[in-house]
Amino acid sequence: MEDGTKHLGHCRVDMKELSTNPGGLTAAGVILTPKLPHVEFSLACNDLVASGRDRKPNALIQVAVIDPHEQCLVSHACTEIVEANRDPLFLTGVTFPPEYPASPETLVKLTVYDAKDKSQDSSSFLGSATFSLGDLLRAKDEQLTLNLRSSDGVCAAGTVVVSRLKMGEMEEVDVDHITTDIPAQKCPLVCESASHACINRDDSLLTGPVFKNPVCKVYRFQTVDGKWMLVREQMEECTLSFSIPRQLLSLYIQEDMKRIQELRELGELSPHWDNLRKEVMTRYGGIISSYQDTLAELDKITGPSFKPSCCKAQKSLEFIPVNLHTQRMRVTCPRKADAFYDIVTVGAPAAHFQGFKCGGLQRLLSRYEAEKKSFSTAYQCIYYSPEHTAKAQEVLSTMSHLHPLIASLADQLLQAAQEHSSPGLKDALKNLSDKTEQFAHTLKDELVKSALLALHAARPGYVSKNQKQGQVQAGQQQGHVHQSVSSNPGSGQNQSPVQSLPGHSPATSVAESTVMCNNVEGSQTTTRGEGAPVPQKCQQDSIPHHKEYDEEEWDRVWASVAKSLNCVIAMVDKLQEEDNSKQELNPEQQLADVITSHNPGDWREQLCPLVTRLKECVTEVVERAKRAMTFVLLQEAACSIPQGLLLQQRRDVVFSQALAALSCGFIMRLYAGMEDKGFLRQLHLVGLVAQFESLLSTYSEEIGMLEDMEIGISDLNRVVFRITEAKTDDLSDLQPLVCGRRDHVTVEVPLPRLVFQSLPEEIKEGKPVRVFPVLFNVGINEQQTIAERFGDISLQERINQKNFEILEAYYKSLSEKVPLECLPCFQTQTDLKELLETLGQNVVTKKKKNVEILWLAGTICRRLNGIRFTSCKSAKDRTSMSVTLEQCALLRDEHQLSKDYFIRALDCMRREGCRIENVQKNIRCRKYAFNMLQLMAFPKCYRPPEGTYGKVDS
Repeated sequence: MEDGTKHLGHCRVDMKELSTNPGGLTAAGVILTPKLPHVEFSLACNDLVASGRDRKPNALIQVAVIDPHEQCLVSHACTEIVEANRDPLFLTGVTFPPEYPASPETLVKLTVYDAKDKSQDSSSFLGSATFSLGDLLRAKDEQLTLNLRSSDGVCAAGTVVVSRLKMGEMEEVDVDHITTDIPAQKCPLVCESASHACINRDDSLLTGPVFKNPVCKVYRFQTVDGKWMLVREQMEECTLSFSIPRQLLSLYIQEDMKRIQELRELGELSPHWDNLRKEVMTRYGGIISSYQDTLAELDKITGPSFKPSCCKAQKSLEFIPVNLHTQRMRVTCPRKADAFYDIVTVGAPAAHFQGFKCGGLQRLLSRYEAEKKSFSTAYQCIYYSPEHTAKAQEVLSTMSHLHPLIASLADQLLQAAQEHSSPGLKDALKNLSDKTEQFAHTLKDELVKSALLALHAARPGYVSKNQKQGQVQAGQQQGHVHQSVSSNPGSGQNQSPVQSLPGHSPATSVAESTVMCNNVEGSQTTTRGEGAPVPQKCQQDSIPHHKEYDEEEWDRVWASVAKSLNCVIAMVDKLQEEDNSKQELNPEQQLADVITSHNPGDWREQLCPLVTRLKECVTEVVERAKRAMTFVLLQEAACSIPQGLLLQQRRDVVFSQALAALSCGFIMRLYAGMEDKGFLRQLHLVGLVAQFESLLSTYSEEIGMLEDMEIGISDLNRVVFRITEAKTDDLSDLQPLVCGRRDHVTVEVPLPRLVFQSLPEEIKEGKPVRVFPVLFNVGINEQQTIAERFGDISLQERINQKNFEILEAYYKSLSEKVPLECLPCFQTQTDLKELLETLGQNVVTKKKKNVEILWLAGTICRRLNGIRFTSCKSAKDRTSMSVTLEQCALLRDEHQLSKDYFIRALDCMRREGCRIENVQKNIRCRKYAFNMLQLMAFPKCYRPPEGTYGKVDS
C-alpha cells in the first residue's frame, strides 16, 4: 500500500462508547443523538488506466482518514476487488457511524490499487483523491466525482465517484445494464437526493444498553428485478461477557458459604460423619477461595468487552465466554419496510483451561454417576441419585423462600385484623393459606422422612444407645451376616433407607444395596483385639426401625402446620361472621352494639396466639427439614470427593459462558421485538426458543468441547428471565441482574419506564419468561471427515435427535397457546410444520456433513421468533463462514438477491465485512485460520475467498 498509511485495521477501535455520551440519550436511554448525520457512501471508478495499457485492472479502493492531531493516515475501510474492469462498481461501501469521532471537516483519502493477486499482498498504485465529509454532504445529490491523481501528479488515472447512501431511502433505478459480466459498468444513483428527509429512527442501530464498540459495514446488491438493495452489517461487543460471570461467581460463593454454614448447623455428629463434614467443608472452602481469586482478577479488567480466542485457555478468564458478539443485518429495499436479522456468535461453552484429555462434561458426568455408588460404599454414605440430590436442593431453596414469606403474610394478616378490615383480612388469609399449603406440599416427601432417620443414626447418642444393647442377641440373630460382611465388606445384604424411594428399583442387586453403612459405629472402631471384626448391624427394611427413634414424630410436627392454619382460618371465619351479623342490625342496634363492644384491637388479640403458633410450627418444620436435607447433601458431597466437586467447578465454568451468551441474545431479541404485540404475547404465554448452531467436529479435543457444550446448553433450562422496571433511565440501571442458585437462576432485565409501561400486564406483574434451548451440531472440517470415516459420530446424532424432539414439542405448545398469525411473515411460504418434518427426516438420515440440518434449524428458529446462536471452537473462522452464508441466503430467499450477485455478496462479506474484522480483533491478523488442505474437506459454500485465509496462530 502507499507509504504514509497507518494500518490499524479497517475500523478504528477507539469509537466512542455509549456510556461516554449520556447527554445524547433519549428518554428510553438506548438511542444516541448523533452530532453528525450517519454518513455512508458507495464507490465506483471510471476510465481506470492500468500499468499495462492493454490490460484491465483488478481494482480495489483503500479508504483512509487523515488524523487531524497526528497528521497521518488511519486505515478505515477497503472495498472488494473487481477483476478486469476499467469502470468498476464496488458492492462494499464505507460507513461512518454516529459513534465515530468524525465531523464535516474530516478528510477522507481514497487510494485506488491494481491488485496482482487476491491476497492484496502485491498491488500497484493507480491513483488517489481526497475530499471532506462536508464536501459530500453539501454536494448536489450528495454525490462527488473526483479526479484520481497518478503517482507523477498527472490527472490521467481516471475518476472515482462517491455517492452517499441513506438507510431507508432507495431510489428505484433501472440497472439492468449493470451485471457482473459486462465490463462497461456505470455508477447508478443508488439513493434519493438530499432534499428528502433521512429516516433517523434507528440511525445508531443500537440493540440495547449492554452493547458497545460497534463495527459497521455497508453494501449494495442487485435484486432479480434489476433494483438495488442496501445492506448494512453491524457487529458489537456485549458487556454481559463479563458482568454475568461476575454476578454468577458471587452467587456461587454465597451459595457455597451458605452450604458451609448449614453443615455447621447440623449439630453434633459421630466421629465418622464429623470427619466427613470437615473434609467437605474444606473442599468447599477451597472452591470459595478459588472463585474469590477469579472474581478479584475479573474486577481488575478494563477495556474490551470480549475474550479473544487466543485467551480461551486462560485460568482467570475461564468463566468468560469466548469471542461473544452480536451481529445485525439490516436490509433496505425499494417500497418495502426495513428488515432486521440478528444473530449471536460465541465460542462453544467449554472448560478450555481444564482441558479435554478425559472428555467433556457429558462423558465425565456419566462415568461419575456410575462410580458414585462405589464411592458411597468407600465413604460409608447413602447413595442418593441425582434426582434425590436435586430434590434436596429444591426443598432447601423453597423453604428459604417460603419461610420468610409466610412470616410476612402472617404479619399482614395481623395488621388487617388491627385495622378491623374484613376485605383485607380475607385477602391476607388467602395469600397465607396458599403459601402455607405450598410449603406443606413441598415437605410431603419420603426423602425428608428417611433423611431425618439417617441423620438420627449419625448422632453420637444413637451410637451409644446401640452399644448399650446386648450384642449377644444381635450376634445370634445375624452372626452369619457378620461373617459375610467382614470377609467381603462390599457384598453385605444391607438395604439403603432410600431404597424404596422413587428412582430405586426393588430388584436392586446385592452389590447396589450395600450403598450405606447402617452401622456407623463400625466405621469408628474396626477391630476388637487383633483382626477381630466388630459386628455390623444390618437392616432388611427400606427404612431402619429403632426404639429410640419415633418415626411418627415428623408426621406430627409436619401435620401441626396444617392444624395451626385451620385454626387461623376458623378464627377469621368467626370474626367475619360476627362482623356480617353486626352489619345486618338496624341503626339503633348498631349504635348500642358499638357502645358496648370491645375496641377494634380485639380481632388482633384473638388472632395473635393462633398466628404465633402457626409461625412457630413452620419454624420448627423448617429447622428439622433443613437439617435433614443438608445431611443428604453432605452425603452426596462426601461420596463425591474429590471428583464430584471438580465436576461441579467445570459445570459452573461452562454454565457461566452459556448464560452470558443466552442473556445477550435474550436482550437483543427483546429490544428488537418491543413493538411486536404478537412477540410479546408469545413471550409470556410460551417463552422463546434459543437455537444454538454448532460446527464442532466429533473427533479429538472438539468432541470434549461438544460434550461440555451439550450439558451447558441443557443447563439453561434452569434459567428464567423476569422483565422489571428500571429505577431510572440511566444506563447503569438498565444492566441485567442475576439472582437465585445453581439449580434455578433468574435474570432480571430492567427496561426504561416508558418502555416497561407498554408491555402486557402479565409481564409487568413479574411473570417469568422461559427459554427453551436447543442445540444442533454438524461438523464440517477435516477432523469431521476422519470421524465419519474411521471414528464415531453417535454423539452428534444423539444430540440432533434429542433436540429435534425438544423443538417439535415447543412448536406444538406454541401452536396450542398462540395463534400462528403472531409469528413473523417471510417471503418463503413453506409451512412451519412441513419445515419441521423435513428437519426430522434429515436428522435421521445417514448423510455426511449434512449441513441442511443447520439451515433448516436456523430457518425454523427465525420463523418461531427465536434467538439464533452460532458457535465453533472460537466463533471466529467456521462461525464466520456460517454467518455470512446465512445472511446471503436470507438476502436471496427474502429479498430477491440476484443469482449473479450471490457469490459476489458472499465474498464481499467474508473479505471485507464484519467477520474479518472479528478475526482482526481476535488475533491481530486479517486471515481466517484455514489452509488449503483443510478447505478441501469443507462443504463448498463454507470456503472463504482466495487470499483471505492462511496459517495463523488462533
